[in-house]
Order: sequence, then structure tokens, then C-alpha cells
Amino acid sequence: MKDLDLQSWVGRSEESLGTISEETAGQLAATFGGGTAQSGAPLPNLAHWCAFTPKAPMSELGPDGHPKLGGFLPDVGMPRRMWAGGALEFVAPLHVGSQLSRRSTITSIAQKEGAAGPMVFVTVTHELSENGALAVREIQDIVYLEIPDVFSPPPVKPTPTDSDLVKPTSVNEAMLFRFSAVTFNAHRIHYDLPYAKSVEKYPGLVVHGPLQAMLLIQTATEYSNRTPRTFSFRGIHPMFHFDDLHVFGTNTENGMMLCTGLVCGHQGMQAKIVWEDH
Repeated sequence: MKDLDLQSWVGRSEESLGTISEETAGQLAATFGGGTAQSGAPLPNLAHWCAFTPKAPMSELGPDGHPKLGGFLPDVGMPRRMWAGGALEFVAPLHVGSQLSRRSTITSIAQKEGAAGPMVFVTVTHELSENGALAVREIQDIVYLEIPDVFSPPPVKPTPTDSDLVKPTSVNEAMLFRFSAVTFNAHRIHYDLPYAKSVEKYPGLVVHGPLQAMLLIQTATEYSNRTPRTFSFRGIHPMFHFDDLHVFGTNTENGMMLCTGLVCGHQGMQAKIVWEDH
């Protein structure tokens, strides 16, 4: 880890403009199914992740395909960077073709020691507006790690055996490529199998955390036919392109507890949803 005054990064902010065009909305619908690409139509929850894609030129990408650090996000000297989890509040719907703005602020940085070694967590708070009116509040947790010599999976948390909802979801190489394309995410662990195995020591292509989050919220809202007010999620165990991924959901008094994972196996991502009318 680099010898940096990481706390000096806390409070840094940046502002971005974006939109979800009809073309991008159509690509999302083709990838996940459902929805409409017509201008002015409501966007599915979490679609805003496709509105503020990285603009770094090729010369500013690191060897892993990520934009190099040291601009808005600190370079902590640890090569593995992952989206660990997040929490969102949906204030108002977003629409295809609308002008979106986002103010992002680094709100905390914490160094921890885990079973796999040192970790650095960077928390970024986003406030997303449509045509000047607040629409989404979001907290994003990013974790930095060392790359191990061999793949060492985290402790297994079993998937539930008494869920109200169990839905198989085909997540293969084509879907990983499409999601990388629509989010302009060049991180090589999602599409470059030799790199994922030889450099980052994964046994397969890694299923994006945001892709799993989108599958969870989409499946839950279609199953319940209700509108989310809040949604939170965190990664538990990496999922790979060869996994028979399922979505599991259990109803609660005001929402659902969700996870991705394997039947009679381990969880991949955990999530919690609270419906709008509670």
C-alpha cells in the first residue's frame, strides 16, 4: 500500500452530466428483457449506471482496463479494485432522453485488515438529478485489495432453502460482454478469460456486481409488481460465467430480502429492498 494521507481525499467532489439515450435504453432492454426505449419513457431502476460512463482515453487506462487512479479516486497502491456494495434511495423516476446531472463526493476512506490481507474502502456519495430536480441518492462502496497468488474464495454463505422467489438467470459470456459494453466498462476480468485466470487468479470470468444488482431489483419488482423506495446491496462471493446463477427472494413486512447464488450452494450478492408504500 502506498504511504498516502488518504484522509486528505475525503470531501473531494466532481460533477458530471449524462443521459440515457433511446439507443442505450434499447441496449439495456435487449440485455435484461422488458422496458421500452421510447424517448420520455420511465427508465428501469439502476439504469443511471449507464448514463455516466468512463471517458478516459486508451492512454489513460491501466493494465486491468480500468481508468488509472489518482484523479478523482485515490491511488492507494493496491491493484485490485471492486464495487463492494451500495445503497440507493429513489426520490423520483428517471426518463429516456432526459438531461441528468450527478454530484459525487468522497465521504469516507477506511483501511481494514481482512482474512485476505489489507483492504481500503472508499465511500462515494452521489446525488443524481433530472432536469435540475433530485431523483436518486446513492452511496457507493469501493474496495481495494492485493491480487493473491492463487484464488482464495471468501467464506461461503449458503443460499436460502425456503425462499418465496427462486428464478434461474442465464448469465453467460455474451451477457457479460453486453453489460461491459453498455456501461463502457473495460475491466478485463469480465471479458478476457486468459487475463482473469493468469493475472487476477480467478477461475473464470467475473459476473459484474452492478449486473447482479440490476438482476435482483428487476426480478423483485417484476415478481411483486411494486416500486422500490430504497435498495441496498453488497458482494458476498464472486460469481463466474460458468455458474448456474439464480435469484432468491424472501418477502418481509415492507420489502424483500434478496440474493444471487447457486441452488444448494453459496450466495453471490445480498440485497434488501423496501417498497415505496411503506
